[in-house]
Amino acid sequence: MRNRFLKLVCVATFALGMVACADLDMPSDGRVTLEGIFSTYHRTRNYYSNCIGAIPQSGFIYQGQTTPLASFCDETQDASDGVSGAVYSWYTGNTSSTYNPLTASYYDPWDHYFLAIRRCNTFLESINDPSIATYNFNEVEKNGWIAEVRVARAYFYLQLIKRYGGVPLMEISYEVTHDFTTDKRASFEEVADFIISECDLALATPESEGQAIGFRWSIDDTERGKISRGFACAVKSQTALYAASPLWFTDGSKYTWDKALSVTKDALDKCLAHGYQLYNTEIAEDIAQNPYAYYFIQRSDPSRSADKETIFETTTMRTNVWKFAGTPITEGMVKAGPCPSQELVDSYEMANGEPPILSYSDANHLQPVINQASGYDPNNPYAGRDPRFYASIYYNGSPRSLTSGRIDKTVYPLNFTSTKNNITMSVNGDEITLETTGGDPWIHTTTLGKPLTGDEVRVVAFEYKSEQSIGDAEFFYCVAGGPQGGVESGANIPIPAASEWTRFEFDLSAGINQFGFGVNNSGGQSPENHYFRFDVTGGADYKITLRNFQVECYTLPPTPVQVETFVEGNCGISDKLTDVRYTRTGYYMRKFNNYLSNANVDADGLMKIFRLGELYLNYAEAAYQVNGPDASSGSMSARDAVNAVRTRAGMPALPSGLSKADFEQRYRNERRVELAFEEHRFFDVRRWKILNQTDGFVTGMKITKTDSGYTYTRFKLADRPTSADKYLLYPIKQTEVAKMNAFTGDNWQNPGW
Repeated sequence: MRNRFLKLVCVATFALGMVACADLDMPSDGRVTLEGIFSTYHRTRNYYSNCIGAIPQSGFIYQGQTTPLASFCDETQDASDGVSGAVYSWYTGNTSSTYNPLTASYYDPWDHYFLAIRRCNTFLESINDPSIATYNFNEVEKNGWIAEVRVARAYFYLQLIKRYGGVPLMEISYEVTHDFTTDKRASFEEVADFIISECDLALATPESEGQAIGFRWSIDDTERGKISRGFACAVKSQTALYAASPLWFTDGSKYTWDKALSVTKDALDKCLAHGYQLYNTEIAEDIAQNPYAYYFIQRSDPSRSADKETIFETTTMRTNVWKFAGTPITEGMVKAGPCPSQELVDSYEMANGEPPILSYSDANHLQPVINQASGYDPNNPYAGRDPRFYASIYYNGSPRSLTSGRIDKTVYPLNFTSTKNNITMSVNGDEITLETTGGDPWIHTTTLGKPLTGDEVRVVAFEYKSEQSIGDAEFFYCVAGGPQGGVESGANIPIPAASEWTRFEFDLSAGINQFGFGVNNSGGQSPENHYFRFDVTGGADYKITLRNFQVECYTLPPTPVQVETFVEGNCGISDKLTDVRYTRTGYYMRKFNNYLSNANVDADGLMKIFRLGELYLNYAEAAYQVNGPDASSGSMSARDAVNAVRTRAGMPALPSGLSKADFEQRYRNERRVELAFEEHRFFDVRRWKILNQTDGFVTGMKITKTDSGYTYTRFKLADRPTSADKYLLYPIKQTEVAKMNAFTGDNWQNPGW
């Protein structure tokens, strides 16, 4: 008979790295039976939440949770390359079946995902067993939980096969008495089958109508971290794409490119039909450079009221680019971290859609073959590039801050009083109409409520309409109890005619700095009682309608500090191996970084685990493999899908008529640029089996400042051993290999390890 005791805190470790929950009939000492869990709503929901919550945070999770996966592929050269740690170990080949730098900190994928899979198995078995799950659950909610846990389990298997290849398929919880000699390592295809079938089962679950429960397309902002139907589609899309890729496709496999096309098309079509869209909201230039940049610094809203692109985002861990991939001029930064490679910089096209660099004429990538049609200038290499370049890379001369306009702005609304001369006033809602009746018309305002002192810029401002222009308006600084006039702030101020609402402002700062405010104060009146006298113009029959009459105080931002990566610049390149604060390549990572972030505020973005942009590109890859670039595969061609992504970025469409080989090159480059630093490139070069072409070394750009400008010199960084074929997969821990060899007689270790 199956034992049904479950420890709340699991302590025993099973083979295959899974943590097993004790199955011993012992007195209650903090454990709880499965019946005890699934007989109550809240305990069952908590168990379901623990299954979903096993989706780990993504971002800077390596080397003590300060380094991203981008540091371990050709996207970057990490500034920690010369100090002890995961990066140094990876770059120097100190990786083995007993020590993998990529699994040595934060979480070990093998242990973590198999534990999560066991938890999902226990949930699915228990909630479907009426002798255990005795609570009267709402069927819609219960079936929604089941669907989500199925998809979560599928996601966990996807993460395992991306790293290790085929792994054991465990659809039920192992008991203590399980016979491990019967276990086998499933193939990649077998696991991919299981992943897709689980997602299909989940998607076949009827969606609740008008209920905020169940497995849904649309979730609420309070449900961050909940798995949606879009998540299931994304898991299917990525699984099929990987299974059809050169690393995993074998003769006779069902995962042909046709199969991948069918799956990726269905996933994309379903998401588009349910309201997913590429993020393309225009944004002010002092907030982000473009919509693509802003998308990666804002947090998604799960309800998709604004962000309709994100399918699933890391729930809590901000990327902390400002701190762990920061520029030395950023307050509180710790290290430069992943410094973008020159190869990545070269991959960003010119704004006209032409690649700047076609290839390299030497093995060390120091002699680029320049595309003469692109307009690329090697003496001004960062001008006129893809907008995503400026959103993703700090380069020499890039502004560290985007702030423009006015900051620390304070507004003091004012009204007019009945104290006036040769003027009438009428009020209609928030609009005030002044009409002059004599030779010296003026009117008093209400008091400001504070003295206008300090170094702020101070302006009087309002919106107005007037059929007439004047050139002789005046303002006077006055004090309560003082003269009707006061000190003149400025004479002969023009107010042009305006048929539509027009903003007017006049800078008071010079007058205040010269005279003070209320210099004729003879009655000991406090400065906050100061007010204005507004002399509209000289003479009668002038009419002006105003609204929002106010004084605005603000400071102007400092001139944005430029990032200087030239030798001895404020962010200058460094080859001192123990100095982790300065770039190794001449570049710093910018994607996910909000320029406002520093030691006092962390406003950087969170990692997007799945987003619509990836689904477009997954579909495009399968579509061009089957039908070529231009032939439609239903609703769109491969080129159409890529161009949808490029259009959002502000880039021209790829031209029609490209050969399949040429399109493949442009597609792979597009994927590299669009998904930069998002944990795709590491796996892409492996599944394409081009690791030996990409990861042997990277280059950088050494910039020297001269009297006439800059000189740009490419240089090669140290060779890495990580382009060898064995690095196509993670090594399985030797302790697990030894266990399974003892049980089954088979060697489960990956090739080369």
